[in-house]
Amino acid sequence: PQPADIPEIKLFGRWSCYDVQVSDMSLQDHISVKEKFAKYLPHSAGRYAHKRFRKAQCPIVERLTNSLMMHGRNNGKKLMAVRIVKHAFEIIHLLTGENPLQVLVTAIINSGPR
Repeated sequence: PQPADIPEIKLFGRWSCYDVQVSDMSLQDHISVKEKFAKYLPHSAGRYAHKRFRKAQCPIVERLTNSLMMHGRNNGKKLMAVRIVKHAFEIIHLLTGENPLQVLVTAIINSGPR
């Protein structure tokens, strides 16, 4: 098919990952948000822990979702974690008017050591 025929992949059908910028050069290899890692949902069931450093290829929103599934009462409840991330992104979009993916990437960059 022609490139014009392929629809743009948007997270939750709302937010595009194509305009997200990773401003920290040292984290560009570890924050996966570009076209290759675009997903409709942060639920790929990928085996990113199978080889060393493959978790860097996991989409960053899916890594956030997986990190919410910690502590005994939340183990394995990925659909609940996806719902929480979706609602949090809705709130971020309403409060800031920005792309929540860009806000997430900026927060990750700011949380690291300088």
